[in-house]
Amino acid sequence: MKVVARRREGFAHEVEIEGGHTVLVDEPVDSGGADTGPSPTRLLAASLASCVAITIEMYAERKGWNLGRVEVDVEAEYEGYAPSSFEVTLRLPPELSDEQRERLVAIAGKCPVHKVLAQETPVIVSERVEAL
Repeated sequence: MKVVARRREGFAHEVEIEGGHTVLVDEPVDSGGADTGPSPTRLLAASLASCVAITIEMYAERKGWNLGRVEVDVEAEYEGYAPSSFEVTLRLPPELSDEQRERLVAIAGKCPVHKVLAQETPVIVSERVEAL
């Protein structure tokens, strides 16, 4: 999978994600940006929220559970510019049993983004430079 960030103006970047998706990313005004899109760290929190939601929905579907409406909130705490912690809140239908709720909470912690952030899945990041 390939992602390409191309500078537009200031800190704003158009990010192309393989598969035909494009996202505008920027920094807030107080960080020198124009706030034309979410910051990379806000996208990280959004990735966590959406990954948890999709993971629990896929699990429930495999189990034949009708979840109906589901919400996942992520509150990020920052130290400087970098997130230092994430608090995930699952909002689930009241009809679920305690056992189903407990299972979904356990499954939420198994989403790929959660595993990377919790350093359960080692990730290698390397850089190289090429001329444009």
